[in-house]
Amino acid sequence: MGFLFLLFMFCTGMDAQNTVTGTVISSDGPIPGANVILKGTKNGAATNFDGEFTLNNVPSNGVLVISFLGYKTKEVSVNNQKTINISLDLDTAALDEVVVIGYGTQRKESVTGSVASIKGEALLEVPSPNISQSLQGRVSGVEFAQSSTKPGASMQIRVRGTRSLNASNDPLIVLDGIPFAGSITDLNPTDIKSVDILKDASATAIYGSRGANGVILVTTNKGSKGQEAKINYTSYFGVKNIFAKYPMMNGEEFTKLRTEANIYQTPGLDEEVGVNTDWQDLLFGTATVTSHDIGISGGGEKSNYNFGLGYYKDESVLPGQDYERISLRASIDQEIGDHLKVGFTTNNSYAVNNGNSLGIYGTLNSTPIANPYNADGSLKRVVQMPLDTQWVYTRASIEALGDSYIDQTKNFGSYNSIYGVLQIPGIEGLSYRLNLGLNYRQSNGGYYQGEGVFSDNPTTKSSASISNSQTTSWTIENILSYDRTFAEKHSFNALALYSSEENSYNRSRVTATDIPADSFQFYNLGRANDQPIVDPSQQWYTVSGLQSVMGRLMYSYDNRYMLSASYRTDGSSRLAPGHKWVSYPAISVGWNIHNESFMENISLINSLKIRAGYGTTSNQSIDPYSTLGRLGTTPYNFGDTYTTGFSVSELPNPNLGWEKSTTMNYGLDFSMLNNRLSGTVDYYATKTTDLLFRVGLPQTSGVSSYMANIGESENKGLEFALNGVLIDNPDGFTWEAGLNVYTNRNKLTKLASGLDRDESNWWFVGQPIDVIYDYKAVGLWNQDDPQYQYLNTFEPGGNEGMVKVEYTGDYNSDGSPVRAIGPADRQIMSMQADFQGGFNTRLAYKGIDFSIVGAFKSGGLLIATPYGANGYLNILTGRRGNIDVDYWTPDNTDAKFPKPGGIGGDQPKYLNSLSYFDASYVKIRTITLGYNFDQSKWFKNTGIDRLRLYVTAQNPFVFFSPYKKQSGMDPETNSFANENSAVTFGQNDQRKRLLTIGTNTPTTTNYVIGLNITF
Repeated sequence: MGFLFLLFMFCTGMDAQNTVTGTVISSDGPIPGANVILKGTKNGAATNFDGEFTLNNVPSNGVLVISFLGYKTKEVSVNNQKTINISLDLDTAALDEVVVIGYGTQRKESVTGSVASIKGEALLEVPSPNISQSLQGRVSGVEFAQSSTKPGASMQIRVRGTRSLNASNDPLIVLDGIPFAGSITDLNPTDIKSVDILKDASATAIYGSRGANGVILVTTNKGSKGQEAKINYTSYFGVKNIFAKYPMMNGEEFTKLRTEANIYQTPGLDEEVGVNTDWQDLLFGTATVTSHDIGISGGGEKSNYNFGLGYYKDESVLPGQDYERISLRASIDQEIGDHLKVGFTTNNSYAVNNGNSLGIYGTLNSTPIANPYNADGSLKRVVQMPLDTQWVYTRASIEALGDSYIDQTKNFGSYNSIYGVLQIPGIEGLSYRLNLGLNYRQSNGGYYQGEGVFSDNPTTKSSASISNSQTTSWTIENILSYDRTFAEKHSFNALALYSSEENSYNRSRVTATDIPADSFQFYNLGRANDQPIVDPSQQWYTVSGLQSVMGRLMYSYDNRYMLSASYRTDGSSRLAPGHKWVSYPAISVGWNIHNESFMENISLINSLKIRAGYGTTSNQSIDPYSTLGRLGTTPYNFGDTYTTGFSVSELPNPNLGWEKSTTMNYGLDFSMLNNRLSGTVDYYATKTTDLLFRVGLPQTSGVSSYMANIGESENKGLEFALNGVLIDNPDGFTWEAGLNVYTNRNKLTKLASGLDRDESNWWFVGQPIDVIYDYKAVGLWNQDDPQYQYLNTFEPGGNEGMVKVEYTGDYNSDGSPVRAIGPADRQIMSMQADFQGGFNTRLAYKGIDFSIVGAFKSGGLLIATPYGANGYLNILTGRRGNIDVDYWTPDNTDAKFPKPGGIGGDQPKYLNSLSYFDASYVKIRTITLGYNFDQSKWFKNTGIDRLRLYVTAQNPFVFFSPYKKQSGMDPETNSFANENSAVTFGQNDQRKRLLTIGTNTPTTTNYVIGLNITF
C-alpha cells in the first residue's frame, strides 16, 4: 500500500504544474521581446527589457520554445527546473534576407543581379486596391505613374524607363512562379507576402522575351508546416473628399472676363449677372472606401494551407461611379513520402466597374452665371449660354436618370498554378519540378444612354453597346535543378528548363441606337429600332504561343566570389518565319569584400559587396499576325447589290523580327553600424536595337503603315537606396527611415530610313522618347518689350497681350526678324525628370507607431490640358466657363495668360505653350498612427495573438509643386493624352502615349481607420 502511494505521488510529481522564470540573452546581452512558448500550447510570454520572463502552468516534463527575429529558435526541456537561462545564437540565414529570383530563391548576400524587394507588411502601410499604388515611391528605379484617377484603376509601371516605341514597355508580372495573364487590379494586396522586382538584364534574361521590360515577382501568403490554425482578419474604412477643385472662375470673375473679351455682350437665356453657381459643388460629394479580408492558415507535419476571402469597394466622388471586387484565394502544399511534394494555388477575383464613362468636362465648362434651377426649385434640363446649350450636369441630375443610364463592366479572373517537385532518389540535391499555369479572364461591358441623356437635344436617340472579351492562357514548365555544397566552400546550383505557353484572346463589340424603352438598356440590342452595328474593327481574335529552353548556373566560393550565368532561347509565333527564334545570354558576378580576411578587424562595416552584370533581352510584345498585314473593309453598292469590299490597310512584313536590348549593370551593396544602416547603388546602361515600329507610308501608296524593325534607343541611369535604424533604444523607442533616389536618361539614337525626326509622333533622334514638340512661351507681347516694334513682322495681325513665343530664326541688321514666327520655331522639350524617388520613416514606442510614406520628383514637364487650348476650358472669350487665370489687361501687363478675346478665337494662339508646367513635387502619400495591443498585459489571455488599430491619412499634402501653386491641384497625371480633353490626339497618333492632367475624376484625400487581428 505504501509502495502504491509513493508511486502515485511520483507520477503526480512528473506532471506537476510549475512557474518557470528565466532570462534570454545573446552574445550582445539580454534580448527584450523574445517569445517563450510552452511547446504544443498557446501558453507563452515575452521577455521584458532585461530579457526576463515568467511562465505559469508549466509541467515539469514540458518543453519551452524560445524565438526571436534574427536568432535561431531553440527548444529547452524544463526537467523540473524553476529557473532557466537561455542563450540564443545568431541565425545568419535569417539575417541574410531571402529574395525571390527567377525560378527560385537566393540569399540577398549571394544575389549578383539588380533585384529590389519589399515585404507585404510594408505594402499594407498604404491602404490601396492594388499593389501598384502601394509600391509607388518605395522602389528605386521603378516609376509608378498615375494614368487614371477612376476607382479601381492601376498605374503605368516603367522599370528603368521607356525603351520601345510601338511594342509594350510594361514589365512581366509573375504570380507564384507563373506569368500572370490578368490585370494587376485583380490582385488583393492583403494576399501578398512579398514583391521582388528584377531590374537588370542579367536578372531578367532568365525570363527571355517576357522579361524585356523588367519582371515583378509576386509571392502570395502561405501557411507554415506544424502551425496551428490561425485566423487573420484585416479591415479598413475610409472617407474620401476631393484634394482640390478645378480652379474655375466664379460669377464675378467670369463677368469681368466677358467684359474684357467684349465678344458675348448678349448673355445666354439662362445667364444673369450677379448669379454665382459653383457647378463643382453641385457634382462632387463625399465618398467611401471599404475593405474586408479574412484568412485562415496553418499546417501539419508535412503540409500547409492558406485560404482567404476578400471584399473591396471604392466609391468615387462622382455619383454612380465605383469599383467593387470580391477575391478568393487558396493554396495547399503537401509532402508525399520522402521525395515528392505537390501544391496548388488559386487566385480568383470578380470585379464590377460602374460609371467609368462619367466625366467632369460638362460641369466645368458651364457658365457660373447661369442658374441651374427653375422658379419652382426644380433642376433645369439644360442651360443656354450665348452659343452653347449645356445639359445640367449635377449629382442630382445624374442620380435621377435611373434606368436611362448605365455604364457597367464586369470582370472575372481565375489564375491557377499546380506544381510537383520530385527529389531524385540517390542523387543528393537533384530535383525535378513541373509547373502548370491555367489562367482565365473574362470581361463583359454594357453601356446605355437614354433619349436626350447628356445631350442638349431632348430627342437625341438613345444608344447602347455591349462589349465582351475573353483571355485564356496556359503555361507548362519543366525544371531540372541540382543544388549542392561541396567541401563547405563550394556552393553550386544548376538549372535547366523547357517551357511552353499559349495565349488566346477574343473580343467583340456591337452598338445600336433608338432603343424602344429604358428598361431594355443594353440587354437586347436586337430590339433596337435601328439596325445594330457590328464594326469589323471592333471584332478581334488572336492566338499566340512561345516556346523556351533555358539553362542557368550559379556558383559561390566561400561566400566570397559569386558567379551566375544563363542562356535562354525563345521562339515566338508573333514573328516572321526565319526570325521567330532568338537567344539571350546573361552573366553576372559578385564579390563579398567583407568576407575577406583583410576586413576582419573593420567592425564598422558588416557587409560589402560589388556586383557587375551583362545580359540581353528581346521584345515581341506586338499584336499577333503583324507579319501578315491587315485588310480593311469598305461597304459599297454594286448595281442593286450591297456588298463589302476588302482593301489592304497595313502591309505584311516577312522579315519582322525581335526587338533586342543589352544591359550592363554595376552595383554596390553595403551595411554598417551593426546592420543598422544598409544601402545599394546601381548604375546601368541599356541599348535597344531593331525597335518594333509602325512605319507610316505616304497616302499615294494606298496603305497607311506597316510594322518593321527600325531604330535604336538607349537608357542610362543611376539608382540609390538607403535604409537605416536611426534610434534603437532598449527602453522601447525606435526610429527607422528609408530613402531611394534614381534618375533615368533615355533617348532615341536612330529612326527609320536614316531620318532624324518624326514630327507627327514627337520622336527625334538624340532626344528622349517622351518629349513635347511645341512653341516655347517667353511671356506676353507688351509695348515695353524692345521687340514690340516688330510685332507685326513676328506675328502678322498680332496684338498686344498675345502669347509671345521664342523665335529661333535670324535677324536683319536693324534687329528685325527675317521671317514671321512659324512651325520652324517649335522646340523639343524633354518631359523626363531630373531625378525622382521616395522616402519612408517609422517611429515606435512600445505599442504605438507612427509612419510616413512619401514620393518626390524633380524637373521634367507636365501637360495640364485645362490650361491649354485643347482643353477648351481656357478659351478666354466668355463663351463658356473658364479656368481662373491671371490674364492680360491694360492694367495688368505682367500677367501670364493672354488678353481675353485676342487672336485665335476659341483657341488663343500659342495657348498650349502655357499648359506645360514644371513637374516637380514632394507628396506625402500616407501618414499612419497605429497601436498594437499585443504588448498589453490584460491582452495576453484573450486568445488573440495580435490586434492592431490604426488611422491613416492618404494624399494629405503636396509641397514644392509649381502646378499646385498655380492651380491648387494634385500635380500627378490622371489621363492619357487621347482622353479627358476636348481636343485629343487620335487613336493612331502615337502622342496618345503621353500622360497628362485632364478633366478626369478628381484626386481625393482619404481618411482611413483600420483593424488587423490574428487569433
